[in-house]
Formats: sequence, C-alpha cells, structure tokens
Amino acid sequence: MTMEYESNSWIWDGLYYYPHFFGGLMLTAALLGVSTSYFGGIGVFSLPHLWSDCFHKKKCGKKKRVRVYMDGCFDLMHYGHANALRQAKALGDELVVGVVSDEEIIANKGPPVLSMEERLALVSGLKWVDEVIANAPYAITEQFMNRLFNEHKIDYIIHGDDPCLLPDGTDAYALAKKVGRYKQIKRTEGVSSTDIVGRILSSMEDTKACEDHNNASLPRDPLRAIQSKDAHLSQFLPTSRRIVQFSNCKGPGPNARVVYIDGAFDLFHAGHVEILKKARQLGDFLLVGIYTDQIVRGSYHPIMHLHERSLSVLACRYVDEVIIGAPWEVTKDMITTFNICLVVHGTVSETNTPLTGQSDPYEVAKSMGIFQLLESPKSITTTSVAQRIIANHEAYMKRNAKKAVSEKKYYEQKMFVSGD
Repeated sequence: MTMEYESNSWIWDGLYYYPHFFGGLMLTAALLGVSTSYFGGIGVFSLPHLWSDCFHKKKCGKKKRVRVYMDGCFDLMHYGHANALRQAKALGDELVVGVVSDEEIIANKGPPVLSMEERLALVSGLKWVDEVIANAPYAITEQFMNRLFNEHKIDYIIHGDDPCLLPDGTDAYALAKKVGRYKQIKRTEGVSSTDIVGRILSSMEDTKACEDHNNASLPRDPLRAIQSKDAHLSQFLPTSRRIVQFSNCKGPGPNARVVYIDGAFDLFHAGHVEILKKARQLGDFLLVGIYTDQIVRGSYHPIMHLHERSLSVLACRYVDEVIIGAPWEVTKDMITTFNICLVVHGTVSETNTPLTGQSDPYEVAKSMGIFQLLESPKSITTTSVAQRIIANHEAYMKRNAKKAVSEKKYYEQKMFVSGD
C-alpha cells in the first residue's frame, strides 16, 4: 500500500499544485475513452510518465542554492586558509568570504602584514571562492549577521574547530551558534600565520647570528643554531589525498595552448596571483613549475617548503597543473613532454637563488621562439613581505607571544575532529 502511494505521488502533487490543468487532463482522457481508473496507476500509457517527469523537473528547478559564509584575516595567506575555504565550499553551493578590515585586525590581533588590497587579491584568487565581502567585522554581531542572512542570503556561517575568542574572552561566533546557523570544519594542522611570522623572525635571527659569527673570532654554538631552526620547522604532513583535493584533476585538451611559468612561489602573495592570472590569459592551460627547496635556498628562503608552496599554487583559480620540484632550466624534452606552447616569466622576481647568473634557464625556449617576458602587475616579492615583518619585528614578536599561548592551549586540549 505504501509503495502504491509513493508510485502515484505525482498525482497528488499535480492535484495540489495544478488542479485546473490536472482536471482538464482527466476530462480529456475521459472523452477519448481512456479509463480514469488508469490514473490510479493501472496501464502503460506514456502521458502520465511524461507529466511526472516534467513535474519532477519543475520542482527540482526550484531548489534553492545553499550559500555559506566564512570570514578571516587571511594575513600571510597559506594552504591552511585555502583548505579551510575548500571545506567551507563543500558545505554549500556558493561560498561568500568576508575579509576582516585592517582596523579590526589591529584591535583584536595586532598589526597585519598585508594590506586590505593584497588580502582581497589573495582571497579572490582562490578557486573555491564565489564572492568576497571587504572590511568584514572580526566578530559576528547581530547587525552584521542579519545583513548576511537578509542581504547576502547566507544560510550558514562556517568556522574551524579552533576557538576564535574576542579580547574579552567571548566566542566571536556565539550568535551564529545560538540561532542554529553555524557549521564547523576541521582546522588544517601544521601551519598558521603566527607560525609563518615565527619562521621569518627565526630566519632573521639565524642570518644575524651568521653575520656576527663572520665578524667575531669566537665560533658560533652549533647546538643553539639547531635549536633555533627546529623551533620553527614546518609541522605539515603532506599526503597524496590533500594534493588531489586541491588539484583540478584535468589535463589539457588535445589542441590546448599550454602556457608554462616557473618560480619559487614562496610565501604566496598578491604578486603571484596577478602574474599567474596574466599568464593564464595567454592560453588555455596554465602549467606552473615550482622550484625545489635546494634551488630556492638563500637569505630567509625558503620560508615555506616545497609541498606547502605547491598547495598554495594549486589553490589559485588560474592554475591548471603544477610540476612539484621543477628543474631550474626549461629543457627541450620538458617542452615536448608537456606540449608547452609558450614559456613566460615576470619582470619582478626573486634573484637570491644560488643558480642565478650561472645559466639562462630559458635559453631553449628563446631559441625556439616561444619565450615571452611578462610585465609584472605588482612589485611585491617574498623578500619585501619578509622585510615588512623584520622592520617591525618587535610588534610581531609581541603578537606571536600572545598568540602562542592560545595555540599551546588548543593543542593541549586537541581532540580528533572528522573532516577533510
């Protein structure tokens, strides 16, 4: 009996939503001599099935798209931010991201390293982001929450499983939780903006110690050097699954114009996003070569190791594929293997690699007439970002010390959280 009711549910749906049309259909059937008992489910005439399919499609077409919101400072954008937004997008159909204002960051966390313009460029450049709200508040106030629900049509507000507390100790997402419109994702372990600042400050101390050693007669304590470096080693544990999650999992078409660009892409910043966007516009498929840590090695570098840098590049919406550990020189074999049509390089790039000046990495591409120098849209570099922190290191050391307390508490109380 239940199965019979379910199989004929289209009839009751039709009677409820379209009584005049359905009545006319039954009258026409009666005049044509078709038994109305058929409409109880007897018979094989195709019209009811056609009506059922049409009606079902009409109902499905009205399905509301789920819009989710996630906010953050996104200062020193890293793969942890990208993975958080990837998880948030998986909880809905459209992802709206709020970028917290400079003033709110200063009031709640300390001075930001990147400007609002730079942070907006980074967030907008992520493949999972649909819309961006600039100058979002640090805390979800009732006024802003109503604006999200009514103006931006947000269904759920998302945040990680790590606590986000205001200076007074209250939960920044308490209101969203209270109204039942809050969803939680898993924090990406092994990286944070605080950790990256720590790596840069640690590199600064190591560099200064080396300089002092070169100007002094006493040898540097090797144990102290190792302890200093170990204090800020990356805790990221790369897995093949994470790489797949970030990948487009698609190769170029048979006639695609493949564009190749390479570099360190250390401490992924707005300059990287803009040059990748410009490179992608020159073809159908953008292949990005990411140098090994050995190639990148120099003063302060690499701040992020190879797998961390690879994920940051893969998260960019303009990138189709990456070569993890690309060679310094673009060879003829490499061009043939990947069917590269154009090799490009920006006018602004780091020049601190040990291989700089030894050979022209683009000699083959130039001889083949497929090399193009691109005017870099921004002058920002990894070194210039690091220098901002070093120039204001006292303020960032104070910020890191404060954040380190909450980080330690989080890890002490940490429990397993399912998720991606």
